[in-house]
Amino acid sequence: MTSSTSRPATRLPRWLAAWLLATPLAAVAAGGGVPLDPFPTAKLTDPAALQNGARLFVNYCLGCHSLGLMRYNRLTDLGLTEAQIRDNLMFTGQKVGDQMRIAMTAGDAKQWFGALPPDLSLTARSRSSPDGSGSDWLFSFLRSFYRDDTRATGWNNAVFAAVGMPHVLWELQGSRGATFEEVKAVRDEKTGAVTGHTRTLTTFDTQGQRTEKTEKLTGGHPHEGTVVRLSPAVGGTLTQAQFDGQIADLVAFLTYVSDPSAKTRVRLGTWVLMFLSLFAVMAWWLNREYWKDVK
Repeated sequence: MTSSTSRPATRLPRWLAAWLLATPLAAVAAGGGVPLDPFPTAKLTDPAALQNGARLFVNYCLGCHSLGLMRYNRLTDLGLTEAQIRDNLMFTGQKVGDQMRIAMTAGDAKQWFGALPPDLSLTARSRSSPDGSGSDWLFSFLRSFYRDDTRATGWNNAVFAAVGMPHVLWELQGSRGATFEEVKAVRDEKTGAVTGHTRTLTTFDTQGQRTEKTEKLTGGHPHEGTVVRLSPAVGGTLTQAQFDGQIADLVAFLTYVSDPSAKTRVRLGTWVLMFLSLFAVMAWWLNREYWKDVK
C-alpha cells in the first residue's frame, strides 16, 4: 500500500493573479448586448474610401474629437497631396505638419458637455473585444443611434447605451426608433425559486416618444435577456445602404489612423518572409556540403 502526501499549493505571483482575475472581467465589460455588424474590410485598401472617410471626419467629427496622434501631412499616405490636404481638409489656419487637434479647450468642453470628448486616434484598436474588432464596434455604433427624448441630446445608442454624444450624422441617415424586449424571471421572495417570467416592451418612436408595456409570460421556455430592434430610418438624405457606405468609409479612415504603418508592415513582411525562405534554403545547402564527407 502506498501513501501520498499532499503538496502545498503553489502561490501565484501577485501580478499574475491580478491579471488572471481582471481578464474575464475586462472581456465581459468590453462586450455589449447588441451583436456587432462586420465592418467591410475591403474599404481599408480603397484609396477613394479612405479619402472620403477623412473628409467625413473633418466635416462632422473634428469639431469635438481630436486625432492627437495623427498629423495632417501623414494623410499623403491616402494618395492626397499637401496642397489638397491644405485646401480641402484644413479650415483653421493650421500648418500641414500640425496634429489633428480641436480648438476647444478642456475647460470649455467640461462646461458644455460635462467632459472632454475622447481623442479617437486609437479607438479602432481599443474597442476590440471578443464580440468583434474595434472597426466592427465603430461600424455598428455609428449606425445604431435612435431618438430618445429622455436624453438631454435627444438621442441614444443601441451599442453604447446612454452615450453623451448626439447623432451628428442624423441629417444623412434620418431618425430611427427602437424597441427593447426584456425578459426577466420572477422569483419567490422566500425560496428564490423561479415562478414565472415577465416581458417588458419599451418602444421609442422616430420622434423619441417612449412607451412601456409589461406582461406575464405563460407556457414555453423563455430565456432571460434583452433583444434590441431598430426601426428603419426616415427623413434622411441618403438611403440606408448609402449611409452604411459612408459610415464604412469613415470607419476605414479611423482604422487607418489607429495604425498608419500597417500597410507598410505588410509590404515589408512579404519581403522578409521571402528572404527568410531563401536563407533557409541556402543554410540547408551549406549544411549538406559541409557534412557530406563526414561518415
